[in-house]
Amino acid sequence: MGFAYDDQNIFAKILRGEIPNDTVYESVHALAFRDITPQAPTHVLVIPKGPYVSMDHFTQEASDAEIAGFMRAIGEVCKLEGVSDDGFRAISNAGVNGVQEVPHLHVHILGGRPLGRMLPRET
Repeated sequence: MGFAYDDQNIFAKILRGEIPNDTVYESVHALAFRDITPQAPTHVLVIPKGPYVSMDHFTQEASDAEIAGFMRAIGEVCKLEGVSDDGFRAISNAGVNGVQEVPHLHVHILGGRPLGRMLPRET
């Protein structure tokens, strides 16, 4: 399957410096910033600096260095935000059924309060 990256998405514009953000962490391969509509006391988005649409696109086509750098950025954000001890949720939505709103891979780090079940139990 081919992945078509839209370089006009909001995260691409943030990476190019066209749109400001509240940076939490930055490395060679990743940028982390506060969500503008937080769903929890801690709500940080971690994005790779490369043009990847989704997690499957990223894991299939990114270099080992990009993958390691991105995953380490997630760990650093959790440490910096102080959510490692009490717990957090890391969410990456993909595609229409996953309700992905921005076509650039991003992981939501949510924490700072009990988050409840991710999905309701099936009955």
